Amino acid sequence: QMEHLAIVRSMSTKEGDHQRATYLLRTGYLPQGPIHYPTLGSLVSRELGTSELELPNFISIAPNRFLSPAAYNSGFLGPKYAPLIVGEGARVREGQDVATSLRVRNLALPEGVEEAQADTRLDLLKHLEDDFVASRPGVTGRSHQNAYRQAVRMMKSGASNAFSVETEPEELRERYGMNPFGQGCLLARRLVEQGVPFIEVTLSNAPGAEGGIGWDTHQGNFPRVQALSGALDAGWSTLMDDLKDRGLLESTTIVWMGEFGRTPNINGNQGRDHFPAAWSAVIGGGGVKGGQVYGSSTDDGMKVKDNPVSTPDLIATVCRTLGIDPMKQNMSNVGRPIRIADPDATAIDQIVA
Repeated sequence: QMEHLAIVRSMSTKEGDHQRATYLLRTGYLPQGPIHYPTLGSLVSRELGTSELELPNFISIAPNRFLSPAAYNSGFLGPKYAPLIVGEGARVREGQDVATSLRVRNLALPEGVEEAQADTRLDLLKHLEDDFVASRPGVTGRSHQNAYRQAVRMMKSGASNAFSVETEPEELRERYGMNPFGQGCLLARRLVEQGVPFIEVTLSNAPGAEGGIGWDTHQGNFPRVQALSGALDAGWSTLMDDLKDRGLLESTTIVWMGEFGRTPNINGNQGRDHFPAAWSAVIGGGGVKGGQVYGSSTDDGMKVKDNPVSTPDLIATVCRTLGIDPMKQNMSNVGRPIRIADPDATAIDQIVA
């Protein structure tokens, strides 16, 4: 797939702690007192989303929010731009189709409740909430109303069938990989077809990589990375093939990244430790000049050799590939305008188409 990809081999930050590094990677900012920074998906859904879409504008598939829950919410943009979480902590029992772990819960009406009865209940709820909001105006009440309306619209929409990945041809499903990440990538393609502007898929584990949390390979690095890479390669490459075959790759930007890299040296437990000094990220598809590598590390992999790229630089680059001005400002929860990317961020012009 390299003709469609640009590898950034000179990522460098100073954050080697999971929580702070994850927050920085997903928001472009470090935690700062009372300011609640939104994650990138919320920012993109605000810029590119539409209220006419029958599905949420931001969908997160199988996220791992354990280490940094604050990095996965919409921050000062408000609940309207929060993600729909699908398959968090996905676990597949023996004999169970992995697709069941990626379904949206409670889309169907409760047993014994007809549609007319449900509509009457919803009308009553709307009447009560309208009265409440009229006497207590504010973001909280309106957000609660919007959340319910969006949920009902999705329940009544045929677009919700996008979550039924089990309807895809078995051969294609197997190419993606019969694991939460592979089937999550297949679900992502189906959501792209529905016009969802921001979808993320997390690879936290894979068959054969048990005994740890994702890529945190402090011990037993080699067999776990082999298993994780197998799941990653199958899901990622098939997603790009699938999008290309459907004429969607040129309008879909794909970003692969973690919060930092791993040490070039192997520790005493045959593992690798946290390493933010020099690591890699990949951007591909729409808006990207593929077939190139940007930056490099020294021969021993211990530091960046040329063209260092910070996390805010990466955020600004992703925005540019999507046609979003990274310097656009949004009003924060403390009444201060905050740019989408840090004011000092510089997009990588060389890889933006």
